[in-house]
Amino acid sequence: MSTTTKGCEVLPATSVDEAVRALADLGDRGAALAAGTWVMRSSLRGEDLRPRYVSLNGIAELRVIESGEEVSLGALTTHTDLASRELPAALAGLVGAAGQSAFPQVRNVATLGGNIGATGFAEADLVPALLALDARLETASLRGRATVSLGEYLLERAQRPADEIVVRALVAAPATRRSAFARLTVRGGGEYAIANVCVCVDLDPDGVVTAARVAIGSVEPVARLSHAAADALVGNRPSAAAGEEAGRLAAADCTPRDGLDAPGWYRREVLPSLVHRACAELAV
Repeated sequence: MSTTTKGCEVLPATSVDEAVRALADLGDRGAALAAGTWVMRSSLRGEDLRPRYVSLNGIAELRVIESGEEVSLGALTTHTDLASRELPAALAGLVGAAGQSAFPQVRNVATLGGNIGATGFAEADLVPALLALDARLETASLRGRATVSLGEYLLERAQRPADEIVVRALVAAPATRRSAFARLTVRGGGEYAIANVCVCVDLDPDGVVTAARVAIGSVEPVARLSHAAADALVGNRPSAAAGEEAGRLAAADCTPRDGLDAPGWYRREVLPSLVHRACAELAV
């Protein structure tokens, strides 16, 4: 039975296939709805709500978390779930992002899938963490299930098919991998980040970085990797000093955006200290 909220009809779905079929029928007149922490504030951004939404909250498959060499995180996994779950050390950056994002009331309901799918939400904390961890997304549509890298998905996000939903994120978690997250807000907790960073490294037996991924969020309209910063870490042990150089390169690599919370020049200015902080955490 459908319900109505803010003048919009909300249609329930109990399976991925049911949600996909409903979204296909609605086309541009509808969209998927999970917690609604982003969608229901559309009017504050000057955006119109869709006439109909398909609620994903009744789909048990989207809440499943499975841990092993590869961790599977259902799209309805909340920030609180991630922050409190015992996950492999490789995912420490993602756990840190989930635990620092917004404030408890939001973390209790905001979802992984919502963070990934929210176009125009540059400040999303989980996205750079997942990007640094080289996450892949399993999607579902009328064409069936498919897997796409998060980086590719972000580039195409606004043009993804109307009947497609994200089912889960898949993250490799080898024992040699470590990650760390850092963010900066204007005053403290409960705010969107001015800039956020996740650094992920693979280590050899001597603790030397053999591969690295440095992801930057909130500085530009869409989170992305800084290859120059990552290259600066390879061949070194994780340290504050290595992070200082990587941070400088990350800042030089950016075209920062202006916003009501901070001008672009300030986002670039604080970015090196965040990379430095994340790398110092990896050195512990």
